[in-house]
Amino acid sequence: MAIRQIVKEGDSVLTKKCREVTKFDDRLATLIDDMIETLHLAKGAGLAAPQVGVLRRVVVIDVGDGPIELVNPKIIAYSGEQESLEGCLSCPGEWGITRRPNYVKVKAQDRHGNEFTTDGKELLAKAFCHELDHLDGILYKQKVIRMLTPKEIEELDN
Repeated sequence: MAIRQIVKEGDSVLTKKCREVTKFDDRLATLIDDMIETLHLAKGAGLAAPQVGVLRRVVVIDVGDGPIELVNPKIIAYSGEQESLEGCLSCPGEWGITRRPNYVKVKAQDRHGNEFTTDGKELLAKAFCHELDHLDGILYKQKVIRMLTPKEIEELDN
């Protein structure tokens, strides 16, 4: 496993739509393992493949219950609404308020190509939406209600 460099806002890779994964091989497994290790080191909640420069539909999420690996994920159901604080490893030091579904159900494949569904509420639902947006070249900042001011961010740190 290896730590991958996280691509920052301004890099065109973050604005591109990712291609579907069709080969479920050792290369994919290595990418997923590297993404999990990179996510944990960065202390994030989720990481999408384009954030490490790979234009494939792969996401890893860990909101505290262990890593969730999603290959070729699609949101198949959602409900409710939440307004909450959101940030991104590709936009360090910036935070905004977004409006996302409060519940999300996702259909995906695992690293071996097996299909499954999973769902989540609140933080996990937000993470699903945020990371799947990355796969379509969308940053959370395109969906914010408002960005926090530097003073508000400073108050978060205290």
